[in-house]
Amino acid sequence: MGCDGGTIPKRHELVKGPKKVEKVDKNAELAAKWKYCALSQEKLKRPIVSCDLGRLYNKDAVIEYLLDKSAERPNAETVVHIRGIRDIKELNLTDNPEWEGERRNAKGDRYEDINCGMFICPVVGLEMNGKHRFCYLQTCGCVFSDRAMKEVKTEICHKCGDPFKIEDVIVLNGTKEEVEKLREKMEERRTKAKIKKSKKSKAAEAAVSTPSESKDDTQVDVAGRSSQQNGDESSQSAAAATTTPANLGHSGAATTTAPSRAGTAGKTTDLRAAFGSNATLESLATPCFNTSIQFRCQCLLEVSLSFVSG
Repeated sequence: MGCDGGTIPKRHELVKGPKKVEKVDKNAELAAKWKYCALSQEKLKRPIVSCDLGRLYNKDAVIEYLLDKSAERPNAETVVHIRGIRDIKELNLTDNPEWEGERRNAKGDRYEDINCGMFICPVVGLEMNGKHRFCYLQTCGCVFSDRAMKEVKTEICHKCGDPFKIEDVIVLNGTKEEVEKLREKMEERRTKAKIKKSKKSKAAEAAVSTPSESKDDTQVDVAGRSSQQNGDESSQSAAAATTTPANLGHSGAATTTAPSRAGTAGKTTDLRAAFGSNATLESLATPCFNTSIQFRCQCLLEVSLSFVSG
C-alpha cells in the first residue's frame, strides 16, 4: 500500500477530511434567474409574465399550473401566491439588438457570453442580465432599469405614456428583503380589495331588499283597500235589500208575482199623490242613496220592484 517503487503518499490521500462545499457562481445564478422560467426552469420566451413578487415566468407554464394545481412540479412553492390569471402581469419588454438567440452558438465553437441579456432598458440601454436592477409597472407592464427610474423622475411611463404611482413599481428578481416587502404590499392590497368587495356586496343586497319590501307593503295596502271596498259594497247591498216600502212611509210586503197593469197604474197614482204629482222614482231614491251610478241603479230597481209588488 504505497512505499514501493519510491512513491510517497500525501496526507490528504490517506486521511479523509470533510468535503468542500461547492460554491455556486453568482454570475451564473443571476443569469439563470433572468433567462429561465422560475416555475418550469425552461428558457424564457414570449409571452413573459411576472407576479407581485417580481419573479419571471413563461405564461404557458403559469396557465398550465392554474389549470391543474394538483400535478407535482419541482418549483411549485414559487407560485403558491398566484391564485388566478389576475395575479400576473404580461411584461412589455424591449429586445436587445445584440442578442442573436440560439443560432449564435449552434456549432459549439464560439464563446457564449452569459452576461449578454435578451432584453434591455429602453431608456438607458442597460442589458437585463442580473447585474443591474430592473423593475416593471403594474399599470402597463413596461420594464425599465432602476437607473432610468431614478434619473428620469416622472409619473408617466417612458415607453407608453400611461400614468403610474410609486406603489405600482415592482422590482424584478429582488433580494430576500425586497421580496418580503413586496409580499407585505401584496397582502395589504388583497386585504383592501376584500374589504371593498364586501362593502359593494352589502350595498347591492340592501338595494335589492328595499324594492321588495316596498312591493310587499303596496300589495298589503291594495289587498286591504280591496277588502274594505268589498265590505262596504256588501254592507250597502244588504241595507238596500232590507229596505221596504215601510221605510218610505208605506205598508205592505214584497211578492214574487207581478200584478196586473191596472194595479200598477193605481199604485203609481197613489205614490204620486203621497209624494207629489211631479215625483219620480229616481227623485225618491236619490236622497236615500247618493253614492254611485251603479248603486243608484240598483236602488231604483229595488224601489220600483217594491212599489210594483206592494
